[in-house]
Amino acid sequence: MNDRIGISLWFNDNAKEAMEFYVDVFPQSSINQSNEVVTDGYLSGVRFTGINGGPVFKINPSVSMMVICETESEIDEIWNRLVDGGSVLMPLGAYSWSQRYGWIADRYGVNWQLYLGRLKDTHRQKIVPTLMFGREQFGKCSAALHYYAGIFKDFELDGILRYSEAGLEGRIQHAQFKAADFLFMAMDGPDQQTTFNEGVSFVVFCDTQDEIDAYWNAFTADGEESICGWCKDAYGVSWQVIPRNIGELLHKNPAAGPALMKMKKIDISGLQK
Repeated sequence: MNDRIGISLWFNDNAKEAMEFYVDVFPQSSINQSNEVVTDGYLSGVRFTGINGGPVFKINPSVSMMVICETESEIDEIWNRLVDGGSVLMPLGAYSWSQRYGWIADRYGVNWQLYLGRLKDTHRQKIVPTLMFGREQFGKCSAALHYYAGIFKDFELDGILRYSEAGLEGRIQHAQFKAADFLFMAMDGPDQQTTFNEGVSFVVFCDTQDEIDAYWNAFTADGEESICGWCKDAYGVSWQVIPRNIGELLHKNPAAGPALMKMKKIDISGLQK
């Protein structure tokens, strides 16, 4: 389990229902806590938070979850669960990159790519968020990798494959990288008609104010500030930069919640006071 970065999903007031469904679908999964706002837990060792945010933001294919399965029977079982009420983007079958692969948006709109592969090739991380740079972000994947390398001190580029087709030379067909010991995948999507929004965001759990300041300043230097620790980076990817013990801080003092709503970058001492 990695407790430095998590994945946050925006739901239309059915976060608990969705998270309970995913816990039932994916092995070694559990819910830690749930309330009227968030449901938090782990799906196959990856930390996920479901937010009851209403209809403001909608999840789209610009961020999908690559699920590494080591047997065809496992892929088939997960696929059959996710396809119920969902929509197929790429049918389950044999492709040049995998003898069994499929892409589906489930009943809640979350995008999953199921891939027959080896967990040792993804550092045993079963669910890998995948960024697709499409629309106005198309062709910027390579620059984004350099950008993230400058933000995360322990950034590691784990592999890169470029398109060979005419007109796509130099664009990234697939890349794999680690940031804060958490694995991501990324690619340029020439036919992708959606782009990043708050429907899927990445949560950076920080231990100190200095750590919060460093990530916040890096993401917002050419990005956008929002409230309650939310921000967008230079490529429109949404991040939440929060103290690891934010639940404790909010629980200790009823005034901390209203104070948080007035903050953009989170001030730990302000919440404590």
